Amino acid sequence: MTSANKAKLQLQERVPLPRTAWKLADLAVLSLLLALLARRASSLVSSGGTAAACTWCWVAALICEAWFTVVWLLNMNAKWNPVRFVTHPERLAGYWAGDDELLPAVDMFVTTADPKLEPAVVTVNTVLSLLALDYPAGKLSCYVSDDGCSAVTCYALREAAEFAKLWVPFTRKHGAKVRAPFAYFSSSSGGGAAERGGGGGAADADAEFLRAWTSMKNEYEELVRRIESAEEKSLVRRGDGAFAEFVGADRGNHPTIIKVLWDNDSSKSESDEQAAGDGVPSLIYVSREKSRTQPHHFKAGAMNVLTRVSAVLTNAPIMLNVDCDMFANNPQAALHAMCLLLGFDDEVHSGFVQAPQRFYGGLADDPFGNQMQVIFEKVGHGIAGLQGIFYCGTGCFHRRKVMYGVPPGSGTGATKAADSPSYKELQKKFGSSKELIESARSIITSKEAPAAVADLTSRVEVAKQVSACSYETGTSWGQEVGWVYGSMTEDVLTGQRIHAAGWRSALLSPDPPAFLGGAPTGGPASLTQYKRWATGLLEIVLSRHNPFLLSASKRLRFRQCLAYLVIDVWPVRAPFELCYALLGPYCLIANRSFLPKASEPGFVVPLALFLAYNAYNLGEYVDCRLSARAWWNNQRMQRITSSSAWLLAFLTVVLKTVGLSETVFEVTRKEQQQQQGSPSERGGRSPVAAAARASGSSCAAPGFCSASGRS
Repeated sequence: MTSANKAKLQLQERVPLPRTAWKLADLAVLSLLLALLARRASSLVSSGGTAAACTWCWVAALICEAWFTVVWLLNMNAKWNPVRFVTHPERLAGYWAGDDELLPAVDMFVTTADPKLEPAVVTVNTVLSLLALDYPAGKLSCYVSDDGCSAVTCYALREAAEFAKLWVPFTRKHGAKVRAPFAYFSSSSGGGAAERGGGGGAADADAEFLRAWTSMKNEYEELVRRIESAEEKSLVRRGDGAFAEFVGADRGNHPTIIKVLWDNDSSKSESDEQAAGDGVPSLIYVSREKSRTQPHHFKAGAMNVLTRVSAVLTNAPIMLNVDCDMFANNPQAALHAMCLLLGFDDEVHSGFVQAPQRFYGGLADDPFGNQMQVIFEKVGHGIAGLQGIFYCGTGCFHRRKVMYGVPPGSGTGATKAADSPSYKELQKKFGSSKELIESARSIITSKEAPAAVADLTSRVEVAKQVSACSYETGTSWGQEVGWVYGSMTEDVLTGQRIHAAGWRSALLSPDPPAFLGGAPTGGPASLTQYKRWATGLLEIVLSRHNPFLLSASKRLRFRQCLAYLVIDVWPVRAPFELCYALLGPYCLIANRSFLPKASEPGFVVPLALFLAYNAYNLGEYVDCRLSARAWWNNQRMQRITSSSAWLLAFLTVVLKTVGLSETVFEVTRKEQQQQQGSPSERGGRSPVAAAARASGSSCAAPGFCSASGRS
């Protein structure tokens, strides 16, 4: 296609967001912070050391206020140049001259770790929403990683594969705007059959749709009943061909279990395409090998296993990863992502495409402060204007070659031949599997991929080989290749490595949102989540992956480095904020003061700062269409989180650093949603997405994403 035609068919637009008034407000608050520091320092100098106890309070206050100024500068940097990306999936047909076969294939990864905390029905809904995406079915493959090694999860997915043969054609035929069954059948209002009326033809169509809707709802309810009534012991006790591999398997000690639950390619040879479910993407269950003598590296290890297994089976150049409770809310999510992955003149601008998680079923006014809409709207769009949005662990489209550690510009043009690695180099980097090495070579050099596997089951033994817990020994997996090990927030760490290699990332924010996830609905669950994130972030700060080191030695831009520090210093903020909070009570008890008296001229500075900062903060919530109550709840939870979850994370990492403790990965409970409603969602916007937006749905993770961003 000529460059002129490509210009006419621009797939994406980078739109700067105006922010002049907010920049002035940023500078005003910064001026007050600097004035407070100057006043504090001059008072200490003029006191000459008199009243030692009082001087101690003022020194402590000066240190804390200096830290607050640094944090404000970090946030200013992150918010300064916000952008958004507008995508045009309707132009893809023209871009590819109407040939869908030219669209790149996508391997979709879903991760789950505990069948009790993450119910199988939740995982099944996520998988079904992915299988029903508006994308060529032969170009999609879904891999589910089950770190809980649960026969119930495998059984649920097997049943879901059968249900998908009915569900996928139904959603595509009737143009369902949301493809997760629980969300579709939860609708109680919208453009349903009852609203359309019209002539006899319309009435007949409505009656036909009503029958199809009712039948599909009954099938789904039966699916849920079978899954919820399934028991681990009874499934394993049967020991038949389907679950024989689970006999004697322990969650922390078992061989690899891989099952091809549905193979789209093999279905095409069936004579009865409808019965065979033609048009349903492949579905593969993976439970990686576990051994008590080998480290498993939590979710990062699971993602690397999925990367290798998919490489020897389908080897798609694009990979999507989502958490088990994060369903595809926009059926065109993959097409929107392709607009960003394919729409730039240079692919360096879209090393990965991140969709911020938004929530369904969020509590009104965010009482537990875990929806974080403001931090995404303000900080997230700002970071998107730098080197790119952070990788948030879920809802992200990756280029496989980027995850393989390929730098920008390699494998294309004149450098193609020079960048082709030798077999020994690939073996040292990717391991001993010949099939994996050949698939990696085709990705790295952008050459034609090896012939597609006609029958995925024929490669299961090879897939088991590359998913062995000892396979990574002596390779670059977890370091230069794949998801990076060394932190409980593997997503932020992996994103830093990608940005440090020189890649940029793009923010995917279509309407309706691409994905919706579930936020913890209780305070303890939220604090557990914050503690896990903060622990991982401090591990990054104290490691060789520190953003400053990456900025100095690699290609991480300095402003992007400072943007990473906005979240990396979460646990470091805890001691300063706790100290400052305790100064007031201490001074009351000791009859001291760390602030000027109201009668003194210097009192105007802290008073103005207090009013300006809170007015600024409240203004951001109003600008994001949130209530004053939501602002108050988030301010309250910020103080609670800082003095509990972040402080515990800080102490945990300190104890780990001195060798007295080890960090523990804690899984967050996923809420199971109830389904009820009528056939009214046909052709209408997802009511779940609308409810999520109305209730302040947002992003929640260590990079302002996913309240369930890591299992």
